[in-house]
Amino acid sequence: MGSIPFLIYALVTIVLGLGVGYAVARFLDKRRFESAKSSADQIVKNAQKEAETIEKEALLQTKDQLFQARAELENEIRERRSELSAREARLLKKDENLERKSSQLEQKDAQLVKHEREIEAGQKRTKDKEREADNLVKRQQEKLEALAGLSTVEARDMLLKKVEDETRIESARIIRQIEEETLAQSDKKAKEIVSTAIGRYAADFIVERTVSVVNLPNEEMKGRIIGREGRNIRAIEAATGVDLIIDDTPEAVILSGYNSIRREIARIALERLVNDGRIHPARIEEIVKKVTQEMEDTIVEAGEQASFDVGVHGINPELIKLVGKLKYRTSFAQNVYQHSIEVAFLCGIMAAELGLNQKKAKRAGLLHDIGKAIDHEVEGAHAIIGSDIARRYGESPLIVNAIASHHGDEDPTSAIAVLVQAADTLSAARPGARREMLENYVKRLEDLERIADSFKGVSKSFAIQAGREIRIIVENSNMRDEHLTLLARDIRKKIEKDLSYPGQIKIVVIRESRAVEYAR
Repeated sequence: MGSIPFLIYALVTIVLGLGVGYAVARFLDKRRFESAKSSADQIVKNAQKEAETIEKEALLQTKDQLFQARAELENEIRERRSELSAREARLLKKDENLERKSSQLEQKDAQLVKHEREIEAGQKRTKDKEREADNLVKRQQEKLEALAGLSTVEARDMLLKKVEDETRIESARIIRQIEEETLAQSDKKAKEIVSTAIGRYAADFIVERTVSVVNLPNEEMKGRIIGREGRNIRAIEAATGVDLIIDDTPEAVILSGYNSIRREIARIALERLVNDGRIHPARIEEIVKKVTQEMEDTIVEAGEQASFDVGVHGINPELIKLVGKLKYRTSFAQNVYQHSIEVAFLCGIMAAELGLNQKKAKRAGLLHDIGKAIDHEVEGAHAIIGSDIARRYGESPLIVNAIASHHGDEDPTSAIAVLVQAADTLSAARPGARREMLENYVKRLEDLERIADSFKGVSKSFAIQAGREIRIIVENSNMRDEHLTLLARDIRKKIEKDLSYPGQIKIVVIRESRAVEYAR
């Protein structure tokens, strides 16, 4: 019972405390609100003052800018007025000049009209005189025709024919004289250059050729090469792409194939198989694959060796590979690889004698026959094929033209291109460099004589020096000495057009007078 009053007292105390606290809080909030409101009013007043100050400053600044702009505009207007005044003065001066020139032109027009009238009068008098002269000439011409018994057209044709004959004879004489003078000056120098080039580069006449016969240790090896039911020989032919001919030739197998590189791979592979003794399809494929890889390495090494020997560097690897392939390519029994190296040296020597770029000359000589490396795979002349390949792999236009023009497929555009032609001819024409079939040789001699005999006035022709010279005897009574130069030139053009031949052909035309008497 004694705790209840205590509780009531505690509750009353708490309620009173809360009331007092709430009243105190309200009082404090009201004081803070009034303080904040006073601060806000002060801030607004300050902002208004600052805005007024800024507005006044902006107004003053704007007035200053307007004043400056007005001053600049007035200055510009003054300058424009001054410029316009100057232009107006120049225009007035030009108008005065134009008026003065106009008056001068009017005076000249009057003079021209006067001259035209005088010229017309003079022309009229001239025409009258011309008509009189024409009539006089006509009468004189009629009298001459009656006296000569020839018409004007006939007389003109006779005169033109006579002048044409005399002109041809005179031109032939002049051509002959010029050629003799030119030859006298250039022949000695040309012989020196060519003889120096040949003397400084002396290559062996005998060159390596691709072998297409494989010797066997005994006759029993032929059966092992053929294999059971021919499986070994079929495997060799399929792997190498060449034909094996096994006939009655003792202890030998003949390899037949158009591609010399494949034939060489087949030869080496077959020799290794024969030496190894294990001949079956799997072993054949293994050996052929290994030999093919070795052959590719050999080709690259050969190309790099040729480039090193000649002293030409920076050639594209693909072109190096094509140069190496030429080692297994022959032309008229001449190895093209050795021929290309020889042409490169000859070009370099002649370029040095003539003061030309030796590096470019050697480069053109080494690459001039690269088209022969793939001419059995691509249609077209090997010179054009080679020039396309060289252009594709970044060779200069000078080198490309030298390759394309060395057989006349294109016109040479540089002295180096001409050197390549000369060096190619020297390398091919020297004794022992090339061999031809007897039938082709005889046919070429017959064709030479046939072409020479086809010309009017030729009595007899003889092909000599293995077809490198033709001597033509003409009829003495039907041809004069002045005509010989023209005949030799015409025969040369026809030979170049109709025949295909290595090197060059010398044409000699002979006209002689004979007096024959018999003492009895």
